[in-house]
Amino acid sequence: MHMSLHNLAARPVVALLAFAGWAVLLVLAVGASRVADVLAGRKRPNEFPSGTPHGGDRYWRLNRAHVNSVENLPIFAAIVLAGAALGVSSLALCRMAEVVVVARVAQSSFHVASGRSRVVNLRFAAYLTQVGCFLGMIVETVRLAVA
Repeated sequence: MHMSLHNLAARPVVALLAFAGWAVLLVLAVGASRVADVLAGRKRPNEFPSGTPHGGDRYWRLNRAHVNSVENLPIFAAIVLAGAALGVSSLALCRMAEVVVVARVAQSSFHVASGRSRVVNLRFAAYLTQVGCFLGMIVETVRLAVA
C-alpha cells in the first residue's frame, strides 16, 4: 500500500522513521569513531566501556547524544503507534511529530557541538520542545480517540 506524505495518518509514522533513522546515523558516527581509533592503534577494541566516559570530549558528547536519542525513541514510538492503532489523525498530530524530529536533530547537534552553557541551554530548549510535543500528541490522540 502506497502512503503519500499528504496522508495525515502516514506523516507521524514517517516522522517516527526519521527519528529512528537519526538514531541510526548517530550510532554509525559513534562506530566510525571507534573503528578509526582501533585502526589507528589509539585504542584496542575492548577499550570502550559502556556508560563510562572514555575518548575525547566531543566523542563522549556524540555517544551521549546517541544514547539520549535511543532513550526517547520508545516514547515517541509509543505515542505515534498508539495514534496509528487507534486510527486517529490530524494536522496538529502531524505538525507535532515533525517538530519532534527537527527538535531531536537540533538537540543532538547542540549536544555534539559544545558543552558551553549557551549551547547546553539551546540543547535543553530543544529537549523541552520535544517533551511539549510528546504531551501535546498524547492529549490530541486521546481527544481524537474519544471524540
